Parts: sequence; C-alpha cells; structure tokens
Amino acid sequence: MEYPLLLEPITLAGRTVRNRVVHASMSTRYTQNQDIDPRLVRYHANRAAGGTGLIVTEPLNVLPWHDRSHRPALFQPNTLDALSRWADSVESKGCRLLGQFQDSGRGHREAGRSHQAWAPSALPDDLSWTMPREMPAHRIHEAIEHFGKGARRLEEAGFSGVELSAGHGHLFHQFLSPAANIRDDEYGGDVEGRTRLLRELIEVITSSCKNNFIIGLKLPGTDGIPGGIDHPESARITARLAETGGFHYLVYCDGSHSHTLETHIPDMSYPRAPYVEEHAEIAANAPGVPLMALGLITDPAEAEGILAAGKAQMVALGRPLVTDAAWVKKSAEGRQSEIRYCVSCNTCWATIVERKPILCDNNPRLSQPDEVDYWPQPARRKRRVVVVGAGPAGLETGWVAAARGHDVTVFAASERPGGKAYLHAQLPGGENVSSVYDYQEMAAGKAGATVHLGIRAGVDDVLACEPDVVVLAGGATMLWPNGWPEEWRDFVFDIREVSREMLERPDETIDGTAVLWDQDHTLATYSAAELLAERFARLVIVTPRERLASDVGLVTRQGIYRRLYGMSNVEVVLLSDIHTHSALDEGRVSCRNVLNGSLRDIDDLAMLTWSGSRAPNDEMAAPLRAEGLDVVTVGDCDMPRTLLAATTDGHALGRSL
Repeated sequence: MEYPLLLEPITLAGRTVRNRVVHASMSTRYTQNQDIDPRLVRYHANRAAGGTGLIVTEPLNVLPWHDRSHRPALFQPNTLDALSRWADSVESKGCRLLGQFQDSGRGHREAGRSHQAWAPSALPDDLSWTMPREMPAHRIHEAIEHFGKGARRLEEAGFSGVELSAGHGHLFHQFLSPAANIRDDEYGGDVEGRTRLLRELIEVITSSCKNNFIIGLKLPGTDGIPGGIDHPESARITARLAETGGFHYLVYCDGSHSHTLETHIPDMSYPRAPYVEEHAEIAANAPGVPLMALGLITDPAEAEGILAAGKAQMVALGRPLVTDAAWVKKSAEGRQSEIRYCVSCNTCWATIVERKPILCDNNPRLSQPDEVDYWPQPARRKRRVVVVGAGPAGLETGWVAAARGHDVTVFAASERPGGKAYLHAQLPGGENVSSVYDYQEMAAGKAGATVHLGIRAGVDDVLACEPDVVVLAGGATMLWPNGWPEEWRDFVFDIREVSREMLERPDETIDGTAVLWDQDHTLATYSAAELLAERFARLVIVTPRERLASDVGLVTRQGIYRRLYGMSNVEVVLLSDIHTHSALDEGRVSCRNVLNGSLRDIDDLAMLTWSGSRAPNDEMAAPLRAEGLDVVTVGDCDMPRTLLAATTDGHALGRSL
C-alpha cells in the first residue's frame, strides 16, 4: 500500500472513520429555498463512493433567523426525511457525514451589505462594512439552545456528528476575537469570556446527543486583523477550550472577512501546505485531540508526508475533492497519475460567491451521476475525428471522443501540449494550471488518441486524415489595440509574446521601465506582470478601468493586489489608456485619463506591451467547410473566454461526437 497512513482508519467518539481523508466544508449553491436538493445529496454521495473517509457539509440553516435560501434548513416541513436520505446516501457507502454549524454574524463577502446581522459587538465588518446589532445575552442563549436541537436532529437523521465552524470571520470567530468582541459581560473580555459561547455550545450538544456523536471544532489560526487573533492568541483559545473538552477533532483556518480573506483558501501563488507547521504548534495546546491539516494540500504523497511527520492525524481537502470525487479511490489503487488534480485557481469559490452553483475548471462532470472515476460510454458509430489544437479545449474534446471509441488525431503546433495554458503554467504562480492538460494528455493516451506535437496543421494535413468531423481548437490571438499607430507593430508585442521571450532568457534583467497596458483583467495577465516586475527595474500597469483584476473572483483579486502592491517597483495607473502620440522613440509613454483627458508621462521606457481582447484563430473553418467537412470550433477558437469554458465546452463536444 503506497499511502498506509492516509488510508489507515481512525476512531472519533467511538466511531470508526475508514481513512484519514476528510472533505472540508465547501458551499455548493445547489440548494434552493432551503430545500435539500438532489444535486447536493449526489455531490456528497459521489465523494463517499470515491473513498472519502469523512465529509463535512456546507453550513446549515439552524437558527430561527437563518433564512439564506441557498443553505439547507434543518427544521423545514418534511426535512427530517430529506436529511435521512442525505445521511444514508453517504453513510451507507462507509463514509461519515457531519453537518456544519455556523452563523455568518457580521461577515459578508457578497455584493452589498447584510442588513440582518448579529455580532458580539456593534462593530462593522472589516470587508463589507456591514453594521451588525449586538447580540443580547438572551439571544445568545436562544442560539445555543437551537444549535443543540439542530445537533439532535442531525443525529436522529443518521448523521455521525457536527462541526462547529469558529473560523473564517463568522460569528463564533467574532466572539473569540478581541478585535471584534468588546463586550463587558460574561461573553466578552478575556479568553475565559470570549470562549464561553463555544464552551456552552459544546456542552449543550454533548448533553443533547449520544456519546458517539462526533463534535469537530474549526478554529482560527490567525486572522490577520490588528488586535485580532494571531498564533499566540489562537494557542490560548485552544488551551482554554481543551480544558473543558467535549470535542473530538481540531482543524484550523486562516483569514477573516477583511483584506485577509484570500488566506483561508490559498491559491497557486502560495507555497504548498503553507499552514501545516504553525497549526500543529497551536494544536499542541490540546494534547490528545486529533488535528486535521488544511490548506493547499492536493497530492496524496504530500498528505502522507504530513501524517508521517506527525504534523496532523487527518488531512482535510476541500477543492481537491471538488475536482476529483475519486481522489481517495485512485490513490488507494495506485492510480494517482489518473487523478484530476486541483488547480487551486478558486473558480469554485468565485462561482458560489456570484450566487451560482459550484463549478470547477478541471471537473466537467461535477455532481453528475457518473462522476466518480468517470470514463465515457462507447459511441454507437465510430467516426474519424481530427482536432486542430492541443490546448485544454482541444485535448478535452480529443480524449473524450477517443474514449468513446472514435479514431481521433490531435495536431498541436507546439512541441508540448497545453496551448496557452502551458505558457501560463510557466509564469509565477501558474504551475498548477498544468494539472488540467497533464490529465488530458494522460487520458488521451489511455483512450488511444494520436497526438502529433510540433505540427502546425493546415487544410491539406487535415484532409489527408479523411475526417468525418474536424474540431478547430487553435485558441485565439490578441488584437492590436484600437487606435495604436501601425508603425508601433515593429517593436511593440503582446504580453504572450513578451512572456515567451523572457522565459527563454531566464537570467536576463533589464534596466528601465516596462509598461503593461491591461485591457484583459484575468489571472494570466497578472502572472505575466509579476514576471515583468522580476525582470525590469520598474513596472507600470495602466488600465482604463477603475481597478485591476475586475474579471476574477474576490479572493483571487486580493491575492493579485497583495503581490503587486507588495513589490516596490510596481506602480498602477487607473482609469487611463495609452496616448497614441506617445514618444516611444524618446523612451516616453503618455497616459491619458479616460475621464478628464489629463496626460501623464512615464519616462525611462524600456518596453511597452499589452494584454487585451482576443480574436478566434478560426481561419481554417471556411476552406474546410468548402470541402464539405463537418467543422466545429471549441474553446477560444469558438469564443475567447476562460479555462473553465474551455474544459466544459470541450468535454460536452467530445461527448456529443
């Protein structure tokens, strides 16, 4: 067995958990009108079937004032039956299911502000500036009582336990934090007072449920708020809670509803498993209580190493189990190379915050009945399929079509698969993007597709294959910025061309200023910007919008800001475009404010580049159709969009052939 510690059972509250892999709580937005949606049940059932040992649900509506329509309610009419079906769908497959209890309090990460928020003190939320009402003592007691009833209801429905989420800047976290809790009654003040709500809640649940009902506790590691919870304070909180006990495992999370929100769900720019060491040190203040490691752990070998080092007793995965429901099954069978690995791009998080059901860049089968260890069903009729382009859209189409039994030939102009995604993977913070096309390349080989690398296929190459269907997946090319002088084309190149050139000369640094005109606002552009900042003495980013990164999710945007504004040689010029009368030959770019027309010069210019709108590379479509062929465009070659669109559309096309 390659991962003996990861696959070893563990006992919590007298219940056996079959392995050490835990699905950390992830919101899905499948729920509507507080009902337990079949998609939500299927999502968790799929992960149970894929071998996960324990699953923690998304937050549940428990309290009388909990009315968020996207969260499953515990006390709606007929809910007990639905809860029982949910629990059975997971527990019957050998996996433990825990419900998560929390209240957002003043915390609000969606657009606008919450107008029905309670908090320990009437202090505004650090992110949304929501102004809450202070919870009176009788409301605290009411909440504790109802959470106790909620735990009893979960137990009655067949759940194995509950996790109390006291991190992420939510209500329990707010009570623990000296920055958010300035009460002068028994629920405020020192650690004794600030932990009282949690201690009383654990006591009520313990007295309401049987001895084998698992109680997990998620606590803040550090929230990054001045005067809030840092590691020493978290250690003190842990020690006080451990004195009373009553809980069966600990897990920590960083960040809060503030500029540190991104730290709770670290992306590709972070080091691997960034919190393991510090969280282990904090958890030492609760000796004997199993600890779950959490945060940017994606690989089974990585998880095994954490357990082997004694830094944790379990490993909590959120996004990696969104990406591959069979992560554990494949690991146990020695098929880790067949895992669809998490990109850590946080598309999943962004979609739910946009109030849409969860989506994943690298899992087009998310929550489908056949999701677990998916392999396509054979087609009724075998066809010859030629795919021109080996980026994510083309490779996804190709492997799925080949797996269905079609004779598939893929042409890639580059010597490596991945298309533009390969370029992004070479840029700062982009390494995990390779997880998408690495899986696709593996699957294409397994399915028997023929992939020709380094061949820029033309019409004759395609016709020579005598195809029944041609799929054009050659991506898109950045358009020359509107109004820029034609004579600039000889020495001004787009950010992709510039990035390739700089990656070929890894040791080169350049005196002078690089100017990046940004009309793109997606993650890859800022990965390239970091490369420019590393190589040039100065980088100025100019955009006609009022902020950078407006086309990415909040936590991704926060990370981009943290990195760029943390570089002393980076400057940002907002609400401006590049004046077409700039004296580039004199080493000067002029920026024109789009609102008032004022000009600003940037001197010492070494390079001007841009990132902007793209046009599909679909020039082969017309001549191939003129030959009578069935031609389909996919990915950026159809409509330039996102990595999510490329894998989703490519998968759907492959299944349709």
